[in-house]
Amino acid sequence: MLKQRLQQKLLQKLSPQQIQVIKLLEIPTMLLEQRIKKELEENPTLEEGDELDDNYEQEELNTQEEDNKNDDEFTLEDYLNDEDVPSYRLNANNTSKDDKHEEVPFSIGVSFHEHLESQLGLRVLSEKKYDLAKYIIGNIDEDGYLRRKLSAIADDIAFSMGVSTNEDELEQLLYIIHDFDPPGVGARDLQECLLLQISAKDQDIPEIALARKILKYHFDEFTRKHYDKIASKLDLEDDDLKYAIDEILKLNPKPGGSFQDPLNQSIQHIIPDFILDQVDGDFQLNLNARNVPDLRISKEYSEMIETFAHNRSNASKQDKEAIVFVKQKIDSARWFIDAIRQRQNTLMETMRAIIEYQREFFEEGDETKLRPMILKDIAEKTGLDISTISRVANSKYIQTHFGIYSLKYFFSEGMQNDSGEEVSTKEIKKILQECIDNEEKRRPLTDEKLMKILQQKGYPIARRTVAKYREQLGVAVARLRKEL
Repeated sequence: MLKQRLQQKLLQKLSPQQIQVIKLLEIPTMLLEQRIKKELEENPTLEEGDELDDNYEQEELNTQEEDNKNDDEFTLEDYLNDEDVPSYRLNANNTSKDDKHEEVPFSIGVSFHEHLESQLGLRVLSEKKYDLAKYIIGNIDEDGYLRRKLSAIADDIAFSMGVSTNEDELEQLLYIIHDFDPPGVGARDLQECLLLQISAKDQDIPEIALARKILKYHFDEFTRKHYDKIASKLDLEDDDLKYAIDEILKLNPKPGGSFQDPLNQSIQHIIPDFILDQVDGDFQLNLNARNVPDLRISKEYSEMIETFAHNRSNASKQDKEAIVFVKQKIDSARWFIDAIRQRQNTLMETMRAIIEYQREFFEEGDETKLRPMILKDIAEKTGLDISTISRVANSKYIQTHFGIYSLKYFFSEGMQNDSGEEVSTKEIKKILQECIDNEEKRRPLTDEKLMKILQQKGYPIARRTVAKYREQLGVAVARLRKEL
């Protein structure tokens, strides 16, 4: 049985203005420039310029204050005259569902697959074999591997192209692709990839011939770095084995990644959000607003509303609709300007707190001077919410006199050393990296030995913690770090 009833609920909802501030707070400087340009294009009442030059906003505020003192206060309801203006009258829609939205493809340079297909065009093949080989190339991934079985590809070709083929025919075409540049392309596993590359070299050179023999007959021992077993089975001296292993290590396990067209290279530039200078021992922090323009409300549109306020009795219905649109845009522009200001204030307040907390690091740039710091520490220092600090630290960078750093770099957990002093995990990782860099490559340090070294240096740390930090540094286990 259905019943109707009233129920009161207390809910927390973000206003559109708060959502706008949150979104602006998350984006870095480069995206902020694009966001401002977009807003300038969409909102005609917003324009570039210093609003203090002509006192635009101050004049507007004074006008509003004078109007508020009058009995005939100008409000949105006055010029609407209680008319119900449909929403469609306030929005412009110049598109139709039947309109075609065609994007012009823009391409520059040559892709990896196009590079392979261009080499295929140099081979004398029948139309059928050319199409089959092209289909095989389409199944090669960006690393240069053919990770699908030829039998599955043959089935796909039969269904999609209606061409009958078999695994042997595809195998012959794959051998042709194996001759393409870069060497190793079209391999079905790592062993085949390395064999294709080493086979393309001069086999009269002893170390290359030996390297091919190792890859073909002792690949499992090679991957596990059981060099003693390889030397024993092949009756090799250490130097001979070392030269052969060096040749293998020169090969590329991902041949597809070696293809780079200069016209396709994309370089990501880091634009710092903060610039920190040190003058006479004091820090000077500034926001990087080099390409971020000052914004103001257009005086022309402000005067339009002011004029209408004095002549609203003679205004037509079209004038009222136009003023509704203008007022909405002015309110949107004012909210956007306020959101930009709030973003700048929040960023500066947070960054000053980080600099004060990590003052020793910013003075010298020594990583060991970093103090343990989490989001909660800065939130308590600034009085802001932890989520706000997280948004500020996201994708933001600071330029110092000793380099550019991500704000996330300054946040790390901590632990106590033997003397009871709180130290950052970054300090421990740096010592761990130094130990690994200086270890004897023939006998790499195990996690157990690294743990004992750190404990001797005054860091009470468990072996599993050493393993975790080692993995975070991207360092392999001792067995895989072994070298001849």
